[in-house]
Parts: sequence; structure tokens; C-alpha cells
Amino acid sequence: MSRAHLWLRAEQRENETRTGLTPKGAARLLAAGIRISVEHGPTRVIADADYAAAGCTMVPTHSWPEAPGDAIIFGLKELPDDGTPLRHRHIMFGHAFKGQPAGLRLLQRFATGGGTLLDLEYLTDDEDRRLAAFGYWAGYAGAAVALTCWAAQQRGSIAGPVTSQASSTHLLAELQSDLLSTGSHRPTALIIGALGRVGTGVTDLCTAMGVGCTKWDMTETASGGPFPEVLSHDLFFNCVLARPGTPVFVPADTPTHPRRLTVIADIACDPDSDFSPIKLYDSATSWEQPALRVHDAPPLDVTAIDNLPSLLPLESSEDFAEQLLPVLHSLPEPDAAVWNRAEALFRDHLGRLQENMRK
Repeated sequence: MSRAHLWLRAEQRENETRTGLTPKGAARLLAAGIRISVEHGPTRVIADADYAAAGCTMVPTHSWPEAPGDAIIFGLKELPDDGTPLRHRHIMFGHAFKGQPAGLRLLQRFATGGGTLLDLEYLTDDEDRRLAAFGYWAGYAGAAVALTCWAAQQRGSIAGPVTSQASSTHLLAELQSDLLSTGSHRPTALIIGALGRVGTGVTDLCTAMGVGCTKWDMTETASGGPFPEVLSHDLFFNCVLARPGTPVFVPADTPTHPRRLTVIADIACDPDSDFSPIKLYDSATSWEQPALRVHDAPPLDVTAIDNLPSLLPLESSEDFAEQLLPVLHSLPEPDAAVWNRAEALFRDHLGRLQENMRK
């Protein structure tokens, strides 16, 4: 068994303070014989000193391009889209396998540099179930943002910037105050994908805020649509990942139909995928402008922030890191099925890209 070298990079995206490895988890990996280098992370929610105390080797911020060739570079969100070749193995959310333009550029960088993408979204067990996900906290935070958008509408405005919170308790207190400013009325919500991690997070936040929820999953959407029920709720939450065969829940002409619907929260957030079930927008919204108004009277806002768990960075990091830790433990094992599946998926998509380029 070779000695794996895991290199935890500092995130380079704005408003991204999460991590996929805690000092407690790092200590367990070190004890198992895995080398760990941690880049100094000035914005990481967990202090550098805690990683150093756990025994990690601290290295300069954003130094991963110069890491030894056998180092496995581990981060969460995307790398700078600068076109440079990628020569290492990278563990991250690549968003590169659904035909997204940015994803195709990322695959080309791996092709040029000879590296490998081991996508966190596709680390699965033998029954194709994901082994680690931020889904619950994406749903929880996404529901809070959607209610913030709804509250702003009640005041005749549009939602302003959102910020991270120290804990879910702080988030609930701030949101409760915001809703109270609109009076005693509460909206209704339809959640598609309610039985999954994301849908559970949405349901828990909505329940805490007194929002009545209609919960749908595969049975209720098996017909393939149309789904007029979406229009009869104030809020609609999409918690279903875009993939071939995903029904269209919100067609492009939705704003012109009679509707109660005023806020669409696309928690899954794959706007530039051909398989997106929400056909009203084509790019994610931001922390600075969380709501995209797609119709004025009556208002209809879409909110689709693609790093929602960062609104609760500590809780979401600790939860995800605990889920992922057993998978990281298997990195040194050459026959670890989870990593072999992830690499095979990458090779398949890379081959398709290269074949299309030859045509």
C-alpha cells in the first residue's frame, strides 16, 4: 500500500469559507499513514492553527500548482478558470459531466495537463448512492434565502445581499425577525425531491418558520408533467439534480400563466445544463443579488445560489467532512471501488470530449 499525500487547498472562490476536512478528521488520516499538507486559508471557517496542532504540514496559500506530482489536491469549489493545464489528481465538485461550458473547459485542462478529476458529486457506493453530500445544508440555507426573497416581495422590494451566519440558530433568529416584519401571513411551498437530503433541509427550515409544505418525490413526478400544482403555491423548491430524463417543472412561459407562485428556489442549481428543469434563467444568482426577477406584475423571482451551504459554513463543513472521512481513508488502497468508479467516469467523459474534438 502506497502512502497517499492529500493536499488541502485554500478555496479561491469569493464567499467560500467551507472545508471538506476538519482538523479532527486530519488527525485520523495522519494516524492512518496519509500525509496531509494544508494551505494557509485566510478565509477558511476553521483556523490554520487547529490544523497545525493536529500535525498537518502547513504550506503557502494557493501553492497547489507547485505541489509534488503525486499529491492529491483536495478542495470543494471550482478552480480559477484561467485555462492552465491540470497535472494532478483533483478531488472537488467539478460540475463537468453535464455538458456545461465551464465544465468542458475544465475537462480540456485535465486533458492538456494529464491530470484526473475525482468529482465529489460522483463518489458513490455499489448501489450508486452518494457517500458524502452538502445537500441537507443546501436545502436548509436555500429555504432561508427563498423566504427572504418572499419577505422582500411583501414589502414591495427585491431581496438584498445575504451573508453567512455563525450557526443555524443565528440564521433562524434573523429570518424570524424578517418574516415578522411582513405580518402574520405565511406562504405555502411545494418541494420536489422532498425525500432526499436537500428536500429534508428545505422541509426542516420551512417547518421551523411555519410554512405549510406539499412534499413531492419520484411518485408524484413520474408522469413527466406538466405540473400545474407548481403554480398554486407561493414558493417552489427544486431539489432534483439535472440529468437526462428529468422532467421540466417550470417551463419558459410560466410567468404569463395565472399563478400564486412568486418565488422559485432552484436549490439543485444547474442553470446551464441542457437538462435543467427550470427554464426561466441560465446563470446562477449571487450572494450580492440573490433574486433574479423574471416577471414584474405579479412578481416572480428565481433564486439559485450555487454554494448555499457556505451560508452556514461551520455546520455544513463538519457534517460533510464526517461523511467523507471514511472515503478519504481508502485513498491509499489501489482497489478502492469508490475511487476507481470516479476515475472511470472521468475517463469516459474525457474520451467523449476528445472524440467530439476530432470530429
